Amino acid sequence: MNRPYIICHMVTSVDGKVTGDFLFSPECAGATELYYDINRRLRSDGFICGRITMEGSFTGGYYPDLSEYDPICYDDGLKKDFIPDAMSGFYAVAFDPKGRLGWKSNKIIDPDGDPGYDGAQIIEVLTEQADERYLGYLEAMKIPYIFAGKTEIDVQQALFKLKSVIGCERLLLEGGSVINGAFQRADAIDELSLVVAPVVADKDDKPLFTDGTFSAFGLVRADSINGNVVLNYRKNNCGA
Repeated sequence: MNRPYIICHMVTSVDGKVTGDFLFSPECAGATELYYDINRRLRSDGFICGRITMEGSFTGGYYPDLSEYDPICYDDGLKKDFIPDAMSGFYAVAFDPKGRLGWKSNKIIDPDGDPGYDGAQIIEVLTEQADERYLGYLEAMKIPYIFAGKTEIDVQQALFKLKSVIGCERLLLEGGSVINGAFQRADAIDELSLVVAPVVADKDDKPLFTDGTFSAFGLVRADSINGNVVLNYRKNNCGA
């Protein structure tokens, strides 16, 4: 396989929603705890999230003053990947098409010190729309970045680079509905790890996949734990 093995790991409502106020309800607390416990036990080289999830979980809306940074540009007009020599080996991969995330460190600083997240080396996945001054900011912060697409992220290209350039063999997809849908349409999800909370979400909450297409998975395991259902599916004809 010329890309990392991808496990989509999510908490869902019984009606298949993955974002919304239901995630913060007392009835969902047990599912959330299970989700983090499974995250710590899943063997991976890191996790992938979209911009909105990263902002909500880690950056809190911070954005740097780009006027303080020199633009990164080359005589041939091409935008080139930036990979520092020192890399941690455990990664927080941000799919951030236009470069809208602001980081205060080049590694995730989890307030609870959760080993599933804390200390992960941040990697930005960008399109060519990213401001050249934003590239200067990332390089000043020693945050690696790779390009995958002109205006929209090419999922397969991004994953190819994450394996061939970074060395990732196995990653958790923990993003929201939009990035999950992009991976599903790109046929880039090998396994589903779902914790189903005993709640029905609001009609405006987002589904597991936005604009998904047909694909088939086989059930590997199903467990009932403290009123929650833990499901594991593997893509048909896909080895672990």
